[in-house]
Amino acid sequence: MADVHDSKTRSKNMRAIATRDTAIEQRLARLLTSLGVEFRTQDAALAGRPDFVVDHYRCILFTHGCFWHHHDCHLFKVPATRTEFWMTKIGSNVARDRRDISRLLGEGWRVMVVWECALRGRHRLDDPALETRLEEWLCEGGNYAEIDTRGIHAPQPPVA
Repeated sequence: MADVHDSKTRSKNMRAIATRDTAIEQRLARLLTSLGVEFRTQDAALAGRPDFVVDHYRCILFTHGCFWHHHDCHLFKVPATRTEFWMTKIGSNVARDRRDISRLLGEGWRVMVVWECALRGRHRLDDPALETRLEEWLCEGGNYAEIDTRGIHAPQPPVA
């Protein structure tokens, strides 16, 4: 299927996609604030420029867009045009994520990835469910966890 936009319009649309203070980051910030958690955002001194840094618990939280970070969920679709280009780009994002998370874990940080599908869309988790999972992990969780539409789980941390 051909792209519905010409290359100039598509390029303009792609440049307009925000890289910080996105809707999913704003929702996670509201949830952390409602829990009374103090956090910093976008710390460039840390690997991966984490979306949220919770110093009190020595925790890092990333909000990952399901398309850009290749999550196996209903929000990820393989692009119909320039497929090789996009899969290479997304693959490099995934490799960078692995490297950054491995480095942070090696530096003694605890890391959580909150996937976009948990925060928006028809299968998203509601605020009380997200707050409960965030609070459990911040206070008692392990070194690495993810939240998606299935809830919280602790897969093996990615290896760079």
